[in-house]
Amino acid sequence: MELYRSHVLVCGGTGCSSSGSAKLIERFEEQLKEKGLDKEVKVVRTGCFGLCEAGPVVIVYPEGTFYSRVKEEDVDEIVSEHLLKGRKVQHLVYVDHKTHESSVQKSLNEIGFYKQQQRVALRNCGVIDPENIDEYIAFDGYKALAKALTEMTPEQVCQEVLDSGLRGRGGAGFPTGKKWQFARASQAEHKYFVCNADEGDPGAFMDRSLLEGDPHAILEAMAIGGYAIGADEGWIYVRAEYPIAVKRLEKAIEQAHEYGLLGENIFGTGFNFDIHIRLGAGAFVCGEETALMASIEGKRGEPRPKPPFPAVKGLFESPTNINNVETLGNIAQIILKGADWFKSIGIPSSTGTKVFALGGKINNTGLVEVPMGIPLRTIIEDIGGGCPNGKKFKAVQTGGPSGGCIPASMLDISVDYDSLTKIGAMMGSGGMIVMDEDNCMVDIARFFLDFTVDESCGKCTPCRVGTRRMLEILERITQGKGEEGDIEKLETLAENIKSSALCGLGQTAPNPVLSTIKYFRDEYEAHIKEKRCPAHHCQALLNYKITDACRGCTACARKCPVNAITGNVKEQHVIDQNKCIKCGSCMATCKFGAIIKE
Repeated sequence: MELYRSHVLVCGGTGCSSSGSAKLIERFEEQLKEKGLDKEVKVVRTGCFGLCEAGPVVIVYPEGTFYSRVKEEDVDEIVSEHLLKGRKVQHLVYVDHKTHESSVQKSLNEIGFYKQQQRVALRNCGVIDPENIDEYIAFDGYKALAKALTEMTPEQVCQEVLDSGLRGRGGAGFPTGKKWQFARASQAEHKYFVCNADEGDPGAFMDRSLLEGDPHAILEAMAIGGYAIGADEGWIYVRAEYPIAVKRLEKAIEQAHEYGLLGENIFGTGFNFDIHIRLGAGAFVCGEETALMASIEGKRGEPRPKPPFPAVKGLFESPTNINNVETLGNIAQIILKGADWFKSIGIPSSTGTKVFALGGKINNTGLVEVPMGIPLRTIIEDIGGGCPNGKKFKAVQTGGPSGGCIPASMLDISVDYDSLTKIGAMMGSGGMIVMDEDNCMVDIARFFLDFTVDESCGKCTPCRVGTRRMLEILERITQGKGEEGDIEKLETLAENIKSSALCGLGQTAPNPVLSTIKYFRDEYEAHIKEKRCPAHHCQALLNYKITDACRGCTACARKCPVNAITGNVKEQHVIDQNKCIKCGSCMATCKFGAIIKE
């Protein structure tokens, strides 16, 4: 085995890959060879480091120097200065948005974004080469599978997972151990273990990052789960829009077969288990377990009524257990370290950690993993670094189209299943879309409902028709055509849909509307009664006004496509509101900040 004095870890997740991290790797390898360092320094493509906002990310070990936004032309300097001469390249080192501390002054885990995180599911992401099974094994990979097969009965495995308190991380929060026990109790010749990797929430990329950064962890968990419930075949349903994840899963399955960790007679115990991949076309409804199974079978991805539940009659009419990617990411650690260890993290009703994808109006966009029960404020302000440009935090949408908006007044709420449900939000799969003072909450509700309407399979009337009617009302309101009674109509429609839709997609579709009405009713009323958008966002309700800061440069008048602006040179100009089409080109053109929205 070759020993290296330094390792250069380059993020190979989707975000950094789209920013050119593959070219960085090539350049590093070229430069190291040219400088004669290729036997001393190893370049490793890893999964996501989490801090996507700073990508492409490069970390040099053993120092742990964190370089951010690295370009191809920066590689030469890192090699010649840091790797050859031992001098860190100061201007490329990551600097914390909030504290202005760099990773030169502090270790990586002491920087604001990382220091309050606790990685369990993401433990290997950004640490190992996801395409090298030996690196996974070096970090105790497949040790949990060996323990389960040689030291535990299937019933003991189910009980250990139940005792850990692990709840489904896909959104519903059902106890994973109970789910396994139900599938175990079903008697059948064949059973299936399914991984739901059909991550469709806008702004969510937790499962994708885990598959890209640590695919063997999912394979190991599925094998453990297959042993626990009595299944000999597994399926991973992953959307085709995740090409890097699919490629690494395929390679991981191939490697696991070569090492005898999948297939027949695993560890010589007589246990057989194999895994197949099915690519989804990106339908949001296929995240619902019965629709997902129909899609695997080659049928139209539509949900069916329950019961019978999948544990009794699932894939190909056989008992089936379905867990999402993040849920499975915790399994090996629970088997290795025990239920009590996992329960020591989080709070009694919500044990362990939760992975969130932070997006929207937040400085530190990226992937975070935190203990359950952490205050929301810690995630938004300390880890996320608050809203950019000094803007005020207004709300955060958790749970995507199925979740709800949490207002600034509730920033100190505990992030756990029960607390979020009580206030009309939900944990969901882990998307967190942050909004600032410039976001219109009526339009946010419209956005999420528009997504749900588009993704509805159309099988049941409440979802197919009811959500469409709700969307029409919201569109009227944002266009300044709202009427008295519209809010009440939305509430009535929402309650009817929630109580009668066939599947979880329809039942939760009204949540963003109900939560925004509950906490931002004044914005709805301003749109309807005053024909005004308090956030100055809805185009139809905007008026552009030229203030006395105008220098009379005529730039706005020349840019206006409908000649709505008049005025003499070096004199304050005026906008004719009857002609103005509210395109905003005048405001974008003005160099003096003399044009405002009203």
